[in-house]
Amino acid sequence: MACMSNRERFHAVMQYRAVDRVPNYEVGIWPQTLARWEAEGCPVATHNWDWFTGDPAFEMDHREYIDVNYDMIPPFPYTVLERTEKYEVIQDEKGVVRRALREGTISGGRVSMDTYLHWPVQDLASFEALKTRFPTNLPERYPDDWENRLAPAWNSRDHVLVLGRNCSMLGFYWRAREWMGTEMLSYAWYEQPELIEAMMEFIADFTIAVSRPILEKVQPDYIFINEDMAMKTGPLLSPALYQKFIFPHMRRLVEFHKAMGVRYAIVDSDGNMGPLIPLLLDAGVDGIFPLERASEGNDPYATRKQYGKALTLWGVVDKRELAKDKAAIDQHLMSLAPLLEEGGFFPMVDHTVPPDVSYANFRHYMERKQQLLQGVYF
Repeated sequence: MACMSNRERFHAVMQYRAVDRVPNYEVGIWPQTLARWEAEGCPVATHNWDWFTGDPAFEMDHREYIDVNYDMIPPFPYTVLERTEKYEVIQDEKGVVRRALREGTISGGRVSMDTYLHWPVQDLASFEALKTRFPTNLPERYPDDWENRLAPAWNSRDHVLVLGRNCSMLGFYWRAREWMGTEMLSYAWYEQPELIEAMMEFIADFTIAVSRPILEKVQPDYIFINEDMAMKTGPLLSPALYQKFIFPHMRRLVEFHKAMGVRYAIVDSDGNMGPLIPLLLDAGVDGIFPLERASEGNDPYATRKQYGKALTLWGVVDKRELAKDKAAIDQHLMSLAPLLEEGGFFPMVDHTVPPDVSYANFRHYMERKQQLLQGVYF
């Protein structure tokens, strides 16, 4: 087969067509992992650690992201409210007050979850106040002079172009949880339905308004909607709640972007979101990431059998296997070969690489994975 361009390769996999090789994508690593690898001899200066855009030293393929700011403008001021030897209490840029352990923190990355003490949205009144931090018609939401400086190259590209950075185009559950917290949100579906309706409608309207100026000039290859709406055993809300509150606005959001020329919509969620996949497909979603293997029921072959070519799979590589030995890595990768042969599959670690994975193991994984992407079995 003739050599394909970066973009041709991507679209062929998305459409379950033959490729010269499958693209090599990864997500990233923990700061603690980077510290370990540097101690183990990794030449950190030779690598690009923004893996969403690709790392040539690891032979990852390039993706370009249109850097649109879908967040609060202005954000809340980052304020340290209390600090001891063990922890600090902060108000972060999202307006969330949390207690965080200081031990083990590297480059802002913590080794444990924070304790959340206060959220910016409690009711309709506090949501109305928060909305003032989300104006849509601001030039600072977009790269400087993007229409003249960047759009011509975007429109003549041979690589993959994505609208929004990772954790930029936030979905409905993600934003609502970010504003209210998991516990309060879990009650709000039942106790404050008017607030939920207002938030879901606003999220769609706001995202559409911010995306529109870009899409009037450029048609990216896909959007990546961050949701994180599941845990190990299943979703954090029922399909019935999703269908009632989120689905109409999710469908509206996806339909808008596709009508403006975006080809695909990919949804990111940790955990097992299997019960929500039919609704995501009905809303126009084309793929899910990362199909986290530690979650119960996340069997990529069962998912493929159930949905066939209607759904593309991203992720699937079990990070726990990478912490074992080279034989385990080889066996795990070879177990994914049939999915690669079928198409519609981008193998990558099912989240960022944790610090129990050695540098030697990761290098072996990338070398073997590159062989597998080219159809070479071992």
